Amino acid sequence: MPNVEARITVKGKHFEISVDLDEALKVKSADSNANINAALQSPNIFTDLKKGNVASESDLKSAFDTTDVSEIAKQIIVKGEVQKTQEFRDEEREKKIKQVTDLILRNAVDQNGNPYTEERLRRAIDEVHYSFDSRAPEQQMPDLVHKLKTIIPIKIETKRVKLTIPAQFTGQIYGIVGDYKESEEWLSNGDLQIIVNIPSGSQIDFYEKLNNITHGAVQSEELSSE
Repeated sequence: MPNVEARITVKGKHFEISVDLDEALKVKSADSNANINAALQSPNIFTDLKKGNVASESDLKSAFDTTDVSEIAKQIIVKGEVQKTQEFRDEEREKKIKQVTDLILRNAVDQNGNPYTEERLRRAIDEVHYSFDSRAPEQQMPDLVHKLKTIIPIKIETKRVKLTIPAQFTGQIYGIVGDYKESEEWLSNGDLQIIVNIPSGSQIDFYEKLNNITHGAVQSEELSSE
């Protein structure tokens, strides 16, 4: 991957380093294979990388409480901004488009209950000029389908399910079920009872995530659609 800048401003002072983009992103995401020394492509911390202005030890100590270059580089990468090339941004956007498109293809049908082809769906997405963002595919799908409905007959096949989540797992699970929530009720014992509408093609992944966290402790009951 190309070398790019990582930068941060601390206490009004600007600091920059040269990093390998791929390795730096591993560090930023706390990847288990991350290696700060592989990410760092310069032996110094700079105030202006292009001009070669090296930061003083006193400024580093004041900003980062250390003068260790590797530790400072890690802080800059994790807490600051890692520059991304246009090629990388384009690849990330295409990856996100495919993830959302694949999710819709697994769950959407036309007015006759027939699935859409990827080519037809891609053409429709181009027509509505939907702006993809960094949210998870499950969060973007409803917004995109809403826009697609203005030009093609499309609906998401869903299953309506009531879940009862034990109190000790509600904090870990809420983010998973929240994307599909219709209604919720907190029970007197601290358990969460929630009604969700799960896209049919996502049910296996959905239940696997729940069971991995709760070890099968979630109770589920399929409801009729309203």
